[in-house]
Amino acid sequence: MADIKAQIEQLKRGTVEIFSENELAERLAEAAKDKRQLRIKLGMDPTAPDIHLGHTVVMRKMRQFQDMGHKAVLIIGDYTARIGDPTGQNTTRPILSPEQIDKNAKTYLSQAGKVLDTSKDKLEVRHNSEWLENMSLMELIQLAAKKTIAQMLQRDSFKQRLQNNIDVYTHEFIYPLMQGYDSVVVKSDVELGGTDQTFNNLVGRDIQRAYGQKPQIVITMPILVGLDGIEKMSKSKGNYIGVMDSPKDMFGKVMSISDEMMENYYTLLTDIPAEKVKELVDSQKTHPKQAKVFLGKTIIKQFYDEAAGEAAAAEFENVFAQKQMPQDIPEVKISPEPIAAAKLLAACNLVASGGEAKRLIAGGGMSIDSEKVTDPNKLITPANGMIVRAGKLKFAKLMVK
Repeated sequence: MADIKAQIEQLKRGTVEIFSENELAERLAEAAKDKRQLRIKLGMDPTAPDIHLGHTVVMRKMRQFQDMGHKAVLIIGDYTARIGDPTGQNTTRPILSPEQIDKNAKTYLSQAGKVLDTSKDKLEVRHNSEWLENMSLMELIQLAAKKTIAQMLQRDSFKQRLQNNIDVYTHEFIYPLMQGYDSVVVKSDVELGGTDQTFNNLVGRDIQRAYGQKPQIVITMPILVGLDGIEKMSKSKGNYIGVMDSPKDMFGKVMSISDEMMENYYTLLTDIPAEKVKELVDSQKTHPKQAKVFLGKTIIKQFYDEAAGEAAAAEFENVFAQKQMPQDIPEVKISPEPIAAAKLLAACNLVASGGEAKRLIAGGGMSIDSEKVTDPNKLITPANGMIVRAGKLKFAKLMVK
């Protein structure tokens, strides 16, 4: 029981809620007694192929279960994605083609391997089209009979939309039912998710009970705040750190967060003990810059290695603190025709989207040969050797072709 208590304390770290902690302790004890792996379910949204650190918050919790000997069951929602989940949205999501969903899922899985243990005894990957595509109308009606309309309308996003006279379509009720049925099929012991998935995951408990199964424990994780310190981390908002970012970019982005955000990032993105974290974020004990440098190195080590973190920190010191140019600036071949500043950033692969380019320029983050550019529509005539800078650490040297 002492070991179970220690596991509970580890698993509680960084969580918002556990439904319920007593059930989790009982399930862990039963699994230890029966020498069986718990099945830890996580639904994967294949409509967003790129993983950023916000996604890894839940994945890291799943990895903790794996390290305790349990099996991760990653559900690729290839069938439910065709319906469109309105979670966190004011309108329903666009429905993607099966080909796009499959392409996104493959990209997602290759990146998820940077966090999860992908060995066969620790990871099971399932597509919910396996069981949902062939569900008969009668089976769907029987599933729908497990929940009432009143219960479904308890979902916050549905309430808000109705209050604002925004339609809620009947098919949207089916999504959480299908996600709950996924838990029945894979015999989930624990389901993980962000706070935006709390309703769906709790529906899974009810659906499992209705089908005669022991209800899964639900563990919800917080939504990681993006680099701006205001909105959730999102690629579309340009406030993200991608798991495929270079060590240099990762480090520079970590160094850009506010001092107040460090405790949250340390807690959700590292395994550093809580007592040590308290020391690191206490400016009386650790200088904020030193704490942020250590955070950057720690995050980079998880995706690359210790040497990559040290090199990124040294590069940052040279470029930002010492105001020096980086040693190796990537060269970009470009046409000599004039090009808008925002489009130039995209052409140099210094931003992920046109929106990000405009936000960067508006914030004073672009310069050409050390001259700031403040108008995203300003025409730039490329010249050999011209240095384009985006933010603090991204550079490109133009080579006219």
